[in-house]
Amino acid sequence: EEPPGSCVLLDRCQFSQVVFTDVEKFYVPGTDVTCHYSLTPGITPRGKDWVGIFQVGWKTTREYFTFLWAPVPAAGAVRQQLLFKAYYLPRDEEHYQFCYVDEDGAVRGASVPFQFRPEADDDIVLVTTQAEVEEVELKNQTLRRENEELREQNLGLQQQLKKTKELQETLESLRSSSERLELELNSLRTENRGLREQGGCREQELQRLKEQIQGISSDKESLEGRLRTALERLDQLQAKVSGYEKEVENLSRADQEKTKQLENLKGENQELLKTTAQHQVKPLLRQGTAPGLAQSLENLRNFRKTEMPTELKEHQGLLQALREEKDAVERENQELRDEAAALRAELNPRPAAAPGPLLFGNPYSDAGGNLGAGAEASLRTCPMCEEVFPEDLGPGPFEEHVQSHLVECPICSESFDRGQPQVFEDHVFCHVLE
Repeated sequence: EEPPGSCVLLDRCQFSQVVFTDVEKFYVPGTDVTCHYSLTPGITPRGKDWVGIFQVGWKTTREYFTFLWAPVPAAGAVRQQLLFKAYYLPRDEEHYQFCYVDEDGAVRGASVPFQFRPEADDDIVLVTTQAEVEEVELKNQTLRRENEELREQNLGLQQQLKKTKELQETLESLRSSSERLELELNSLRTENRGLREQGGCREQELQRLKEQIQGISSDKESLEGRLRTALERLDQLQAKVSGYEKEVENLSRADQEKTKQLENLKGENQELLKTTAQHQVKPLLRQGTAPGLAQSLENLRNFRKTEMPTELKEHQGLLQALREEKDAVERENQELRDEAAALRAELNPRPAAAPGPLLFGNPYSDAGGNLGAGAEASLRTCPMCEEVFPEDLGPGPFEEHVQSHLVECPICSESFDRGQPQVFEDHVFCHVLE
């Protein structure tokens, strides 16, 4: 595994936090090397700290020759040591040094330089044959070749490991993306399923609404036909009512003229009655002739009965018949208006502040309103027979009808009910006795 490195320059490193001790001036190639060092309070060891062998003159921690992971010491332990195997050590005679590098890539300590070189001839006397020398040389060449191959393999493995890590990270990222996409896919499937079910319900609702619209359209056409028929009938009745109103108006004018003539005749009759009563009844009373008095009263009653012209009675009968027919037509007209209003309500069920326009129009809507107002107008009621008279006929016919129930005294003009003739006769007889 490759140790963490950095581009930290030599002059920026803090070499005093780790102190290397017992460093030899040179080490014999092919032998193991023990590295001794002491930790100061200024450093806190971590699991990724390491000790490397660097060639003197290095610039960055990436220029190590070989390294070993520094063990995390037990609590209170200061002195530590590492054993570098001979197989991984340099074989040239360049100057090297130990360096302690933390897991952030910062150098925390460096040793004095040392060399890897054979012992001096003065110290060791070697006795070898030529064959042994050649064999050793051959082994060295083989070891160097194997070393180079191992270096190349190590480099390739390190690159492959780096690619593997990158691929692993990519794989983890793809797995996370795949899981997220799977969740989204499941959510979309659930939503799609819900939308399909909702779409089916909406299709059924749409079909039901279409059928309902078709039924409403058929009902609307039928109601429109009925409304057209009702409007046509209403037009006919309106024309008939207009004719009746004109005829009633003409009869009312004629009746008023007859009423004036009748009033004139009444005045003349009253004068005649007074004169007759004075000239006929009083002399008989003076003479004391009772049968003559009774005959005079009978003549007076007959005269009073015939004072209403026959023509006036005929006009009153005709006027009453026209009024009854007009009332019947107005009732039928009101029924048709109610039916038309019901048809409009069925055609347009929405409530409205004012009646909306009809499908084919109603040119008599104002006239219909006036007819309704006339039907609801105040009425006059006869106090004798309780017969009802509309206000639009004017006061003349009503007063004439009431007057037909009364009879006036020819002497004092007091009115009496025609249905009680005995009371009237007794009153006149009292005048005669005076």
